[in-house]
Amino acid sequence: MSSDDQPAGGGASVHIGAVHGGSLAFGDHGKAESTNYTTVVSDRARGDLLTAVRTLRRELGEGARTPEDDEIAARLDDIEGELSRAGRAERGVLVRLRDRLTEYAPAATTAASVTAFLQAVAGVLG
Repeated sequence: MSSDDQPAGGGASVHIGAVHGGSLAFGDHGKAESTNYTTVVSDRARGDLLTAVRTLRRELGEGARTPEDDEIAARLDDIEGELSRAGRAERGVLVRLRDRLTEYAPAATTAASVTAFLQAVAGVLG
């Protein structure tokens, strides 16, 4: 059956190439919900920090986790939340996480992300 043919005997037919920024539901009791978040970041340095936080958080979530990974992931979640809500993060939180990551000696897979995070923190803290 080609993509333009209708199924024999009637019935529904859906052809989707891509969906961006929305929700779809099918069937008699289908329900679609969509939640959108807008992040307001006060300046470029904080925007770079938010990007670095998200990248490092994602990479820490891959593979085996240590207690240090869990601790760092929790602090990254805190910073991401502050940046997303208020466009800034508390200086003390940034300093503590920066210092922790400096001594952490991350695995090679996250080393680049840790470096990017540390550079982004330096851009915010000055």
